[in-house]
Amino acid sequence: MIQEFKDFIAKGNVMDMAVGIIIGAAFTAIVTSLVSDLINPVIGLITGGIDFSNLFINLTSTDYASLKAAQDAGAAVFAYGSFITAVINFLIIAFVVFLLVKAVNRIKDSAMKKEQEVPGAPEGPTQEELLAQIRDLLADRGTRV
Repeated sequence: MIQEFKDFIAKGNVMDMAVGIIIGAAFTAIVTSLVSDLINPVIGLITGGIDFSNLFINLTSTDYASLKAAQDAGAAVFAYGSFITAVINFLIIAFVVFLLVKAVNRIKDSAMKKEQEVPGAPEGPTQEELLAQIRDLLADRGTRV
C-alpha cells in the first residue's frame, strides 16, 4: 500500500495539482482584495452606498449596528451580504480562470503547430505527382519486358 501511495505521489498530475492548489489559494487572496477593495465600492456607489459585506438580518430581538458587532455578541444572524460577496468572488475567479485556461490552450496550440512545422524541410510530392511517377515507372517497366 505504501508503494502504491509513493507511485501515486510521484505521478506528474499530482504535483501539477498541488502547485495549482497552492497558486489558487494565493490567487484567492488577490481576488478577495479586488472584490472588497475595488468592486464593492463601485457597486456601493451605483446602489447608493450599500456595503454588501455588512448586510444581515438579525434573528434575535437585540439590535446591532453592524454584522461584526452581532457576530462578536454571538447573535444569530442571516449574513446574506457575505454570501453576495462570496458569489461575486466566485464569478470573478471563474472568469479569470477561464481566461487563463484559454490563454494556456492558445499557447499550447501554437507550440504544437510550431513542432509540426519543420522549418526548411522540403515538402513532399502531391498525390498526383506520386501517381504520375508510379505510372511512368510502370510504363518504363512495360517497355523493357
